[in-house]
Amino acid sequence: MSKKTILSGVKPSGIAHIGNYFGAMKQFVNLQNSHADVDQSFMQFFMIADYHGLNFIQNAKEMRENTLNLALDYLAIGLDPKKSHLFKQSDVSAHTELAWIFDTITTMPYLSRAHAFKDAEAKDKEISVGTFNYPMLMTADILLYDTDIVPVGQDQKQHIEYARDTAQKFNNIFGETFKLPEHLILENVATVPGTDGKKMSKSYGNTIELFATEGEIKKAVMSIVTDSGGDIPKNVYEIHKLFRSEGELAKIYEEHKGKYKNLKEALIEDIEAFIKPLREKREELAKNMPFVIKVLEDGANKAREVADKKLLDVKKKIGVSI
Repeated sequence: MSKKTILSGVKPSGIAHIGNYFGAMKQFVNLQNSHADVDQSFMQFFMIADYHGLNFIQNAKEMRENTLNLALDYLAIGLDPKKSHLFKQSDVSAHTELAWIFDTITTMPYLSRAHAFKDAEAKDKEISVGTFNYPMLMTADILLYDTDIVPVGQDQKQHIEYARDTAQKFNNIFGETFKLPEHLILENVATVPGTDGKKMSKSYGNTIELFATEGEIKKAVMSIVTDSGGDIPKNVYEIHKLFRSEGELAKIYEEHKGKYKNLKEALIEDIEAFIKPLREKREELAKNMPFVIKVLEDGANKAREVADKKLLDVKKKIGVSI
C-alpha cells in the first residue's frame, strides 16, 4: 500500500495562545500521533507558511523571530521530527514556481470569489497581488506533495476546493498529474473565548498565551470579564472547560457558587498545571537553537525531495523541460 500524505500549514503570525492550541495546534499533533504509526503508512508535512505570512509581516527581524518561535512552539507541544517533516515554505522554491504555472490557467473572476479577497475588498483596503493570489500559492502548497488529507477548520474549506478545481483543470489540459486532496474538517475544534468573551484573538488583545508564566496567567485570568447576574461566570467557565471535564467542573462551580474570585483562582491553577510542562520543554529547546534549525533544514531537504520531483513532472507535462 502506498503512503498517504497529510499536509498542515500555519503562518508565523506571532505569539501562540491557548485559542491557537485548542483550535488547531493540538489537532495537528494528534493527527501525527494517530497516523505516523509503526508501518509508516502516513507521511506528514508541517509547513511554516512564511511566504503566506509576507502578506501581513513585512519586517525581516519580526519574520525571523516569529518563524523560529513557531518552530519552537510546535516542537514543545509534541511535533516529532521523526514522525513529521517540519519545514519553512520559503526553503522549497517549487511552491512559488508551481503557483506561477497555476496562475497561467486561472482566471481573475475565479480568484475574485475567494473569501480572503472578498474580506479585504469589504474593508476598502488596497489589496495586494499576494492577497488576491493567495489561493494559488496554497493550491501549490497542497498539490506539490500529492497530499491526500488537509486538516482545516470550516472557514478554510474553500482553499481545498480551489486545490481540487485546479488539479482537475491542470489534469484536463496537460494529462493526469495531480491527486485530488480531501479536506479533514476538525468538527470538534473549540472556538475558544478570550478574556472579554469574544473569540480569542491577538487582534482583540484578549488572549492567554500558550507558554505564559504563572504571573502572566494570573494577570490574564483575573482580567476575564464577568457579569454579576448569575452564580456561574460564563466566560471563566467556557475557558475552564478546556482544562477539565464538565463533570469535574460541576462540583467545583457548585462549591464556589457566586464566588468569582475563587473560581478564577481555580482556573489559574489548572491553566498553570497544563502550561508548566510545555513551558519548561520550550525553554529547554530554546537553549539548543542549532537543533531547532537542524530540524527545519532536515524537513526542508525531505520536502524538496518530494516537491522537486513533482515539479519536474509538471515541467515535462507543460513542455518547458526539454
